[in-house]
Amino acid sequence: VQLQASGGGLVQAGGSLRLSCAASGRAFSSYAVGWFRQPPGKEREFVAAIAWSGGSTYYSNSVNGRFTISRANAQNTVYLQMNSLKPEDTAVYFCAGQQYGSGSKDHLDYEYWGQGTLVTVSS
Repeated sequence: VQLQASGGGLVQAGGSLRLSCAASGRAFSSYAVGWFRQPPGKEREFVAAIAWSGGSTYYSNSVNGRFTISRANAQNTVYLQMNSLKPEDTAVYFCAGQQYGSGSKDHLDYEYWGQGTLVTVSS
């Protein structure tokens, strides 16, 4: 499966953005999808994940309550709705896929990665 992340941009603190992870290739509905981010000068970190069944979602403590992950299998797309954005959310955001995954927080569990999309939150 090939993944492509999009939707990043520049937004003021308190604003919202919706990222999309579009998939092509094999049956997307059988893939768990995770969102990870890499802030400037820092290591990649987990943001959110959704299980292949779509029934379970997971969030990091830093985004819980502000971000929502969802999937639209008919459109082969997973979304990350980001509200109440903060300057510390500034990062390159990546989506990743794991076949029949449960929504792991460990980036090593993911088999496929999309290119990143840059999110910049100004104060």
